[in-house]
Amino acid sequence: MEIRDATSDDMKRIFALNNAEAEAVNAVQEDWLASMGQQAFALLVAGDPIEAFVLALSHETPAQGPNHAWFLARKDRFVYVDRVVVAPSSQRRGVARKLYDALEARALAAGIETLCCEVNLIPPNSISLAFHERAGFTPVGEATDPRNGKRVRYLVRKI
Repeated sequence: MEIRDATSDDMKRIFALNNAEAEAVNAVQEDWLASMGQQAFALLVAGDPIEAFVLALSHETPAQGPNHAWFLARKDRFVYVDRVVVAPSSQRRGVARKLYDALEARALAAGIETLCCEVNLIPPNSISLAFHERAGFTPVGEATDPRNGKRVRYLVRKI
């Protein structure tokens, strides 16, 4: 499966994938997604047609919400996975792992050795928690997102 940088032509599909999984990753507006794609450390897509994507920020990106800000206040150099979405028909096929592998390679090439993310505890996202645990992420904190009341667990992994 090909992993590549997203293009402007991909944004409609990324938007649809994201909002289909809004309970896990929060719904967004198209203009917000386009802006984030421009600010992102990486916006990678998998498949043709696109089956999955990962949107990642870095320590150099201005704070983009309370979860990214949480890591900015506590870590020096990192890549923050803002969202990873895999279409239901492609789940449990290693697609997220391939996206993370590509993201890790890009981070290491930039001299960054820490990946960060948050995963919902309430409502629970047990699939994502299990994936991140298998991938070697460890908990470093929890918080309630003031925008939507979701309880999240913050996770970190050295590459």
